[in-house]
Amino acid sequence: MITLGIEGTAHTLGVGVVDSEKKVLSNVIDMFRPPEGGLHPREAANHHSDVVSSVITKAVEEAGISLKEVDLISFSMGPGLGPCLRVAATAARSLSSRLGIPIMGVNHCVAHIEIGNATTGCSDPALLYASGGNTQVIAYSDGRYRIFGETQDVGIGNMLDKLGRELGLGFYAGPAIEKLAKEGDKLLELPYSVKGMDVAFSGIMTSALALKKKGCRLEDIAYSVQETAFSMLTEVTERAMAHIGKDEVLLGGGVAQNQRLQEMIRIMAEDRGAEMFVPERRLCVDNGAMIAWLGSIMYGSGVRMGIEDTAVNQRFRTDEVEVTWKR
Repeated sequence: MITLGIEGTAHTLGVGVVDSEKKVLSNVIDMFRPPEGGLHPREAANHHSDVVSSVITKAVEEAGISLKEVDLISFSMGPGLGPCLRVAATAARSLSSRLGIPIMGVNHCVAHIEIGNATTGCSDPALLYASGGNTQVIAYSDGRYRIFGETQDVGIGNMLDKLGRELGLGFYAGPAIEKLAKEGDKLLELPYSVKGMDVAFSGIMTSALALKKKGCRLEDIAYSVQETAFSMLTEVTERAMAHIGKDEVLLGGGVAQNQRLQEMIRIMAEDRGAEMFVPERRLCVDNGAMIAWLGSIMYGSGVRMGIEDTAVNQRFRTDEVEVTWKR
């Protein structure tokens, strides 16, 4: 079975094609980059509307197939930004109706988990999901992916992007902060906000900006932000693994590409006698292939949707999804 997936939760419009043998046939991404300021949902949605047709065409061409060979259309139903979600959903409904094939709306967060499971070789991991809009520690238990800890304010990626913008590093600042942090050598005091199994990042950003006003080096600020925020994530991930008895940890989301975060989680896992897994870079970021893959396995487990079931859900929680394919 060949599935085409459309991702459109935030800044990225992605289209991927996969087959039922876990092979990614294509994975095309077109990211909205605002000329100034942060991400505005309506501007991002306008970008997605402009490029969705060409991205679909390119993905199909790269897969070496025709649209008539696609058996299933999958799309990101949520969570995400409403205007962006609606572009992906509208494109998916249009293709489903035009081609006369089934449609499947999927949870974006669960898609990160399942593409990691499919491509890294892990079997039953705890997932540290670290992206722009989401930060959660997730694991499978009793028919659903349960959230064992999460951010109480903003996602780790959003915090890094907002901080980077204020520091003059541009938008989508995670890579710039990572590069600066490698030149830092002084750990500055920042709020370490772990509350049970949850974390909070907004205080780190506020304090980091105060340090800039005091004349601290940007390199040391970036270094301290990473060390503090990633230590928080490592702590709650380890606690979740201990609580639920997992000996595998999977990283997912755009921030999972950060080498220092990977290093900290790897050290923690090795100390526990566990193993860390990270998907390849193009599957860490938001992408259409992960949406296609989750739609494929949901359909294979017997889930069916009509057009009337495909309304987007901006607050679609990970633990709302009944994981029928693991039974």
